[in-house]
Amino acid sequence: MPNLKRYKYMAVLALALLAVGCSSTSKKELKPQALEKITSEIQLKKEWSTSVGAGQGKLWNTLTPAVDGDHIFATDVNGRVSALNRFTGKTVWTRKLKQNISGGVGVGSGMLLLGTLSGDVIALNASSGEDLWRSKVTSEVLAAPVSNGDVVVVQTQDDRLIALEATTGQQRWIYESTPAVLTLRGTGAPLLTDYVAYAGLSTGKVIAIDTQRGLPIWEQRVAVPSGRTELERMVDIDGGLLLSGNTLYVASYQGRVAGLDAQSGQVLWQREASSYVGVAEGFGNAYVSLADGTIESVDERSATAMWSNSALLRRQLSAPAVFSSYIAVGDLEGYLHILSQVDGRFIARTRIDSKGLRVQPLVVGGWLYVYGNGGKLVALTIK
Repeated sequence: MPNLKRYKYMAVLALALLAVGCSSTSKKELKPQALEKITSEIQLKKEWSTSVGAGQGKLWNTLTPAVDGDHIFATDVNGRVSALNRFTGKTVWTRKLKQNISGGVGVGSGMLLLGTLSGDVIALNASSGEDLWRSKVTSEVLAAPVSNGDVVVVQTQDDRLIALEATTGQQRWIYESTPAVLTLRGTGAPLLTDYVAYAGLSTGKVIAIDTQRGLPIWEQRVAVPSGRTELERMVDIDGGLLLSGNTLYVASYQGRVAGLDAQSGQVLWQREASSYVGVAEGFGNAYVSLADGTIESVDERSATAMWSNSALLRRQLSAPAVFSSYIAVGDLEGYLHILSQVDGRFIARTRIDSKGLRVQPLVVGGWLYVYGNGGKLVALTIK
């Protein structure tokens, strides 16, 4: 286990090098592509802005806010958890936990769910921030636990999927999977329906598990490891999954972006791609931020690229989010880019947090919430 953990953390450095160019002799290759000037076609209105502690911290954390009703919940790496009115930004409650947070935020059924580097799952009362229960799992938790009201499902860094009773935190079942030898640091959050838990693994597979008994319903390989070195063979699914209708959207590192039938796991369409962040969907297209900084729109019927925008190369993009008829994506310098879903042209740009934007923007009811690496949380609308 010590060697495996060492390899996983080495992969973080490898990812950073791949994202910005791997030649140490060429300064030009190592730099993010300079931003071109654009003419704004829409005006973004900043409804409110606040600070949520230290933000993502120094590790490659992806602590994503979550909305439930009129509240938005966010946490920083040091365990400061905040509930805010999502329309005004005013604090409803704040809680300082005594543990560092590495997975969050999950919300649902009156619970707020968080994970830690020491392998704890923490459930808080969403209305007050008070403890409901805490449960120990097998390894560090690097993505938000999720709940359907019956169970809480968490994916650990060692590629296990664990179901806990939603009311008590007691373990219901555990799904064992052998992780790849070398992986990127992180996992996607599981996707949960009433009866099925979906998850992407470091081996390039997507699995569907029965939430009652923990038995596999199907598994589908999205990416096949290839290459001579373990670095070349990394095919992690780290960006999480998206379910729209009966289609499950997934993207893998050094693999493919694909649409799967959620009931059977059958591949509906697929296209070669390399991405370590999630997928967005709209207008019959899938939108993906590639590892090199290219943004692509993929037609679901033909699996061909409808358009491709390579103006953000090496800028370590977040996953895209569909916002009205646009796409929102963040970069390593803290710029939020708004693109047209139709042709990928830039519509607007604003800087949110100078320390960068790593997590996927959150869209709820015409509001866009952006959480920066340095802890700045901003709510935007279109004027």
